[in-house]
Formats: sequence, C-alpha cells, structure tokens
Amino acid sequence: MEPEIEKATRMCPAGMSAEEWRLRLELAACYRLVDWFGWTDLISNHISLRLPGEEKAFLINPFGLHYCEVTASNLVKINVAGEKLAESKYGVNRAGFVIHSAIHEARDDAHCVLHTHTSEGIAVASKVGGLRDDNLYSAILHGKIAYHDFEGVTTDLSERPRLVASLGNKNLLILRTHGLLAIGRTVSQTFHAYWTLQRACEVQVMTDSMAGATLPVPQSVFDAARERRTGRNNPRAKDGDVVFGAMLRKAGIRFEELC
Repeated sequence: MEPEIEKATRMCPAGMSAEEWRLRLELAACYRLVDWFGWTDLISNHISLRLPGEEKAFLINPFGLHYCEVTASNLVKINVAGEKLAESKYGVNRAGFVIHSAIHEARDDAHCVLHTHTSEGIAVASKVGGLRDDNLYSAILHGKIAYHDFEGVTTDLSERPRLVASLGNKNLLILRTHGLLAIGRTVSQTFHAYWTLQRACEVQVMTDSMAGATLPVPQSVFDAARERRTGRNNPRAKDGDVVFGAMLRKAGIRFEELC
C-alpha cells in the first residue's frame, strides 16, 4: 500500500504530524471501502483509530456524514471522555463514542475498531446459537469470537465495563441482536478480520435458507489449524495489508482524493 499513499502524505496540513496525517488517510480510505462493500447503515456505525504518542486520543467519523463523505481532514479527534482534541465543526455520535472509547481505553492492542449493522451480521447476532463454525470462513474464526448481550442502543456509559469484559482478549465481537465488531493493530488488519467475519455471516444466512442439514467441520480440522497458527512464519500475518491495498485499487479509491 506504500506507493498508493506516498503522494497523499505530502499533502499533510500545517501543524499536523506526518504520522497522524497518514493514519487519517488510511482511516478515511477504510470508510470509503466499507461504503463500497455496502456495509453502511445511513449515517450510523463507526470506525475509529487510535493515535500513537497521544494518550487516549483517537479519530472517529463526524456525526451526520455518510461514509462516502468522510475525508482525512474532517475526521474528528477525541479522547476517551468524548472531548474534542482538535477544532471541528462536527460532533460525534454518542453510541459510537461509548463503544469505541471503552475498547480503546481497555485494550492497548485495539488501535482500530470497526463496528457495523449489516443485515447478515444482525441476522446471525439475533440467533440464539450465534455464528456456527460450519462454513469456510466461520471455521477460520473458530475460537476467536466473543459475544456481548444486548442492552439496547449503546448510549449508557455504565455498559462499557460489561462490553469490555465480554470482549476479553478476543479481536472479534458479535453484539447480540445488534451487529458485528472487529479490532486490530492496524486499519488493514482490522478490515481483513471484519471481512472474514462478515463473509462467515453471509454464508451462514445463505446456508440456512437451503433445505437439508449443514455438514459439520471435524474437530481434527480445528486442532490442526490451531497448531499451524502457533508455528513460525505464519504466511497470513500480513495478508491484511495486501488485501486492503488490492480492494482500494478495485474500488478506485485514491488516497490523494481523500484529503
């Protein structure tokens, strides 16, 4: 992804660090890509990104804008208390602040948090059994998903410790009756993890629409996968960067147009 973003990084506004500008570009690109995939919900939902070197500071989308309108410049910079850390004419949706600030504050490795209300995600989140590990994508995620019980629209600060406890040390969360959430160390890593979870839900919804029983995945497959993950030189470790760059090119999203 380096060549694609290099030109846009030279457009860094005065008074802003090059690192923050680069992260703003990556986050804005992710918003556009999520829109391209059709995972948006009017002006709802959020993708947030922590800013290194600035304790408890993160970027989030401006309230009232669609994902297709998000740019590197109009992302809002706030802290975990919901206070703006840089001048902006936009506000921040409270539900987004509550969920994302809780995770950013509790998890040092949660640099990026992506949350959606896709039809397939909510459908699976609304089923008693949640996501079964009986399709290709859900099998990949075996043992990696946490669940959080529905408490209504997430605007109450008192829910934050319960949400964090539900997530635990996992990077994927199904909010029951609500939707999907993924976290990661980078924007591209988080996007790739979320894509896999979304695909797993899509396949399950389609499978459930068909007659007949679903084939179970043998436990031996999960055991072998776990052993491979603990081995050295995991070839999937940097898949997120490659996938993210390829999808940006496919969608025609150019960093210099996101400033």
